[in-house]
Amino acid sequence: MILACLGVGCSTTGQVRQSIGVETVAADKALAFPPPGGPAIINVVERRHAKDVEQTISLFTSSSVPGQNFLKVQFLGITGSNPGLGSRPFDTVSERAIAREMAAAIPGVRLARSAIFVQNGYGPFGYASGQSRAGDTCLYAWQQVKAGLAPSQEQRNFGMVQVRIRLCDAHATERQLLSTVYGYTIAGHFTGAALSPFGEPRGADAVLGKPGQLVYPDTTAYRTPPISVGYQNSPPAVRPVVIHRPAVSQPKPQIQPTLPPMIGPRVPLPLGQSKEPQTNGASGPSSMVQPPPTNTASNIIVPLPDCNAEAGISQACR
Repeated sequence: MILACLGVGCSTTGQVRQSIGVETVAADKALAFPPPGGPAIINVVERRHAKDVEQTISLFTSSSVPGQNFLKVQFLGITGSNPGLGSRPFDTVSERAIAREMAAAIPGVRLARSAIFVQNGYGPFGYASGQSRAGDTCLYAWQQVKAGLAPSQEQRNFGMVQVRIRLCDAHATERQLLSTVYGYTIAGHFTGAALSPFGEPRGADAVLGKPGQLVYPDTTAYRTPPISVGYQNSPPAVRPVVIHRPAVSQPKPQIQPTLPPMIGPRVPLPLGQSKEPQTNGASGPSSMVQPPPTNTASNIIVPLPDCNAEAGISQACR
């Protein structure tokens, strides 16, 4: 009998099976999608455990920060051990858990949590953002989608959806990355209506059909989109190139020298002096004409009166 057992053991070949339900699914089977114009889907990894389904949707990444951009969505329903116990409690998001998630998803980048209340089509969400040493912008967002608590006798709203978004980009701004959190779409749903985490469908706007309420064809004054959706097609930010050139000083105009003012009246030359300009004795074009003396108080010559005038002897000749 021992020999028979040993023979059977030697002839048995072991087969390796996947113990955890992890598989790669097609991109069109994703339970959530980024907005149009947002980062493209690279692959989708799905994990299943009981009635819970988790998908990590890897997105296109253009950044020097280690890690991959992703959109992670997790559908949590009731388990087989507690059926009919009413709605699941609204588990609050733990700050320590979020801090550990951010450190693991975006290593080496200091992120600052936003204290501003923000809300997309699925309800409120939180996010943190920062920049790496290389100048890349990073953002990590978290959201919990649940309709709220319902009485146990109603047997509804048992489901919950957890969403995590990690984005790093070398060219996009924080506002452009935030547009992905506003514009992503949850495409999955629970098969049972009692597990719906979205609550009752919202009705039409209360202003429709009421007089005195203006509704415009393009947009309305009371509902304006806060930011545009999508950032992947935006051109990269071009930094201005500063060229330092030496300063060229403009030549200052030369100031013409001013002539001294003339002193005294013009007095004619005395009789017997020639009005011909005197030369320095040189001939030819090199001869320079001496300029007339400047009229000053010391070189003014006043002619003497003519004492032989027939009109009589002047007072000065006496």
